[in-house]
Amino acid sequence: MSATTVGLTFKVTPAVKRAPAAERGRILANPGFGRVFSEHMAIASWERGRGWHDAMVRPYGPIAMDPGTSVLHYAQAVFEGLKAYRQQDGRIAVFRPEANANRFRRSARRLALPELPDSAFVEAIDQVVRLDADWVPSEPEHSLYLRPFMYASEVNLAVHPSDEVTFVLIASPSASYFPSGVKPVTVWLSEEFSRAAPGGTGDAKTGGNYAGSLLAQAQAAEHGCDQVVWLDAIEHRWVEEMGGMNLFFVFGSGAKARLMTPELTGTLLPGVTRDSLLMLGQDLGYEVEEGRIGVEQWQAGCADGSLTEAFACGTAAVITPVGAAKSARASWLIGDGKPGAVTMRLRSALVDIQHGAAPDVHRWMHAVPLA
Repeated sequence: MSATTVGLTFKVTPAVKRAPAAERGRILANPGFGRVFSEHMAIASWERGRGWHDAMVRPYGPIAMDPGTSVLHYAQAVFEGLKAYRQQDGRIAVFRPEANANRFRRSARRLALPELPDSAFVEAIDQVVRLDADWVPSEPEHSLYLRPFMYASEVNLAVHPSDEVTFVLIASPSASYFPSGVKPVTVWLSEEFSRAAPGGTGDAKTGGNYAGSLLAQAQAAEHGCDQVVWLDAIEHRWVEEMGGMNLFFVFGSGAKARLMTPELTGTLLPGVTRDSLLMLGQDLGYEVEEGRIGVEQWQAGCADGSLTEAFACGTAAVITPVGAAKSARASWLIGDGKPGAVTMRLRSALVDIQHGAAPDVHRWMHAVPLA
């Protein structure tokens, strides 16, 4: 069989042998995060002068790669992360795939990679999720995590934009991103390392950004922290983002609470969850803004009680409360160190939409055609 999108036809070859229901059930009972994978994958090729071709959905399996493949040497690659959710009525829906497709194209453009049409991005998701529908968990906090990625697949050691590129989509049934579940994390403010600088690749979702963050993450762990918070690369003063997630700060409480998230300067990743919460916060009646917050303001606001909550947000963790912060010179609690009321209200509202338990007024959920 085949599935056609604009300019690209996916040839679909289902796996002949499928995992027994009992084995699949055992895996889905405790999948962890990103450790196990469903049974199919999508793949497509691109060549300069020819464009996209040979799109297919086939059984999940290894990808052969020559030692001279360009991505192994020069890291020309981008990726995305999004989730498919089991709805209350048994259907399956993906949260805002068009937004991820758009960001995937923007990231590709920054890394000198070809742009995959949005229609092909969504079609690949539909085909893989349709075939692997039984791998979409139904437990609370569980989902089918989708990982589209694109890399330079030309075999060539010359430093240049690759003339051959490969797109792949894999899927992973997953539980909570943090093993501890929805519990406040303690964060380490990195003043020694920088994640991104103006003019760099900070607003692209590329693996190099994450590779460069791992040493600082290890440093955070040495100080008893769960995650690292990145500051601006010039002054090491302005708060940018946390690990692979965006940050929000809550000023005040109750109906008069104000939400603020660091503005997009070109060095922050424009998170899909971040964008959704800016809209959802307004829906719930909160004042919402994008701005700047310095380390001193963060600490002082917690000391005088004006800054009452902080949380991180992203596809993998959805919303994670931040309970305490540390730097080389100071440490402080956010509120009482426990999950805040505004944080948890936002989280509940978003999760309810994703699982089909609340009206989807913004039409964020993309229903996967299963028949």
